[in-house]
This record gives sequence, C-alpha cells and structure tokens, in this order.
Amino acid sequence: MLRVVVMVSGNGSNLQALIDTVHANPEVDAQIVLVVCSKDGARALERAAAAGIPCEVVALADPSERAARDARLAEVIGRARPDLVVMAGWMSIVTGTFLDAFPGRVINLHPSLLPAFPGMHAIEEAIAWGVRLTGVTVHIAEEAVDGGPPILQEPVPVLAGDTAETLAGRIHAVEHRLLSRCVTLYSQGRIHRDPAQPRRMIVDEGGS
Repeated sequence: MLRVVVMVSGNGSNLQALIDTVHANPEVDAQIVLVVCSKDGARALERAAAAGIPCEVVALADPSERAARDARLAEVIGRARPDLVVMAGWMSIVTGTFLDAFPGRVINLHPSLLPAFPGMHAIEEAIAWGVRLTGVTVHIAEEAVDGGPPILQEPVPVLAGDTAETLAGRIHAVEHRLLSRCVTLYSQGRIHRDPAQPRRMIVDEGGS
C-alpha cells in the first residue's frame, strides 16, 4: 500500500480528485494517510474530513522563517511515514530543510508545460504571451521554483478569446486526471528516475 500525504492551501479540488479516484478506489493500492494545509478553515480541510482523512495545519511563513516552517512540515509529515508526498496546490516554496527529509518522494503539480511559465502566474502568462499551447506538468519537487524533472505532462490548447478563468477551467480538468494517474503509477511501481540521466524520469504507462 502506497502511503500518500497531500499538501494543499485552499479549495482542494485536486485533493478531491485524488480522494475520488485513488483513495476511495479499491483497484488502486494507495491511501491518503494525511492532508497538510497551510490555511486553517480552508475548503480542502472539509474535503479531507469528509473522507475520514487526518488533517494538520502548518501555516505559511515569511521567507526569513521558512526553514523553521519546513522543519515543522518535515516533522508533521514524517510521522505519517509517507511513501509519496504530493504538493497539490501548496502555495509556497519549500526548502531543502523539507525536501531532504523525503528525497525523491515529493511531487508537485504545475499549470504549464514546464520549463515554460514557472511560478505563480503561469495561466495569466500563457495568455499574455499569446501561446497556442500550454498544459499541465507533474514533476519532482526541488528547491528551484517548478524546476524538478517532469514525470507526466499533457498539453492544453489556448483558444482565441480565452480568459484566465476559461483557460484555468480546462487546465484544472487535466490536473485532476494527470495527478491521479501519476499517483496510481507510483502505486504500481511504474515511475523511476533514470540512473543514467538523473534529469529524466522513466514512466511505464503500459498495461493499465
């Protein structure tokens, strides 16, 4: 059984997708054992509680206090003994203080085809640049903002007349599907780092 911790900050729609398609799915050998949220009272906490999943709140911190916050994160999440940590809308940079506690086991979801448009405003920047194609990336989390090796990517077209809201709606639908797919593949042992090319993840998507 793959033990999964999910880190969230707000509404938690990606968390709900994981609950519905992974946690509550008897055909997937994975369970969400803890949800960590950066905001008390967030809708994501209600979603976790409704599914009977334990929750913890670890608040965001100023940059000068981030190392202490990340040490607290590592302590809280470490108690859950995770095999995989999923940042599903965690709206804060994490440092090596946290990442080093779970080497190669923290993944992040980002609304663009990385390395294009890293950072907090990827959807708005895609529209501002006039690109015809953007997308969704699930990648290994590193200290560099949205800089880790991609695991799964899926394109999303940018249509004439798109606003940030309309494009975000199509991107979110892909996020829900791609993140659930990624966790399912991890539970099946189908995702590995290429020992010959550390920046490349080997993903076996066949047979399921």
